[in-house]
Amino acid sequence: MWEPRDRDAEDGRPGTGRGSGAPPHFGTGSPAVALRRLELTVRRRLDGLLQGDHLGLVPGSGSESGDSRQYTPGDDVRRMDWHVTARTRTPHVRTTIADRELETWAVVDLSASLDFGTADCEKRDLAIAGLAAVSHLTVRAGNRLGAVVTTGERVDRYPAAPGRMAADRLLRQVVATPRAAGGRRGDLAEAIETLRRPPRRRGLVVVVSDFLGDSDWERPLRGLSARHELLAIEVVDPRELELPDVGMLTVVDPESGQTLEVPTGNAEFRRRFAAGAAAQRRQIAATLRRCGAGHLQLRTDRDWLMDVVRYVSDRKRAGTGGAAR
Repeated sequence: MWEPRDRDAEDGRPGTGRGSGAPPHFGTGSPAVALRRLELTVRRRLDGLLQGDHLGLVPGSGSESGDSRQYTPGDDVRRMDWHVTARTRTPHVRTTIADRELETWAVVDLSASLDFGTADCEKRDLAIAGLAAVSHLTVRAGNRLGAVVTTGERVDRYPAAPGRMAADRLLRQVVATPRAAGGRRGDLAEAIETLRRPPRRRGLVVVVSDFLGDSDWERPLRGLSARHELLAIEVVDPRELELPDVGMLTVVDPESGQTLEVPTGNAEFRRRFAAGAAAQRRQIAATLRRCGAGHLQLRTDRDWLMDVVRYVSDRKRAGTGGAAR
């Protein structure tokens, strides 16, 4: 992923013009204060979604069979209840009762390409915020949360533990992860692979990354789909999708150290860049669908919590009779 060498020359600087929907910036000030702000924000805006049944990121998902209901367009055809369908001559799907003790593993990509942002925050801050939302939505009623953090230089593993205090401790440890030095490419596939051997108890696996670079992570992620529910949180910056017209711009790939002169004043070049970036994002989305993963995209120029709210609301609607968008 290429980023401007001289960020002052670009349209927008990280940390400036931060909107109310931006997560706290963990690179400055006290990490403890930033985490406290993040925790209060997440609780205040997400708690309203969690009233009622045992619902979260994987509502109605579990191993215990529940009732059948009439099929709604958008339902997973793998849950078709063929016996009821044959008896009533109307398509029905089988519901399941959520497991009361869910084990969640988060794979968090903090490689050098995440140390970049031109809108309200860096992608690294947004990745940590996404992990905080997953923690709040899953750690309750004895559920356990663990994490694997990769930077390209190191892979840190934090065992799954129950309770809010354990989850808060895990977040502090992730925030304290040293930034990767430039010129080192992250290895997301290796981090995902660590969850396959030895096999884990059935649960939820959340992968937080920008998914840039090689797609060698597809095979290990697909291998997890047979046993676990999957959620991919894709972190995106607007400058990865389109370039501003700022003349000749020097950019550097943080994971290889290579520099490149980019003629952003050329309208045709900007058009081809935007088309290539859109094609890349479509390919990432298609790969995640093939892996059977849910897909949540968070952007540094958008209210990330509203995106989480929409995703959880759609999952709850799909789990209680409606179809997810």
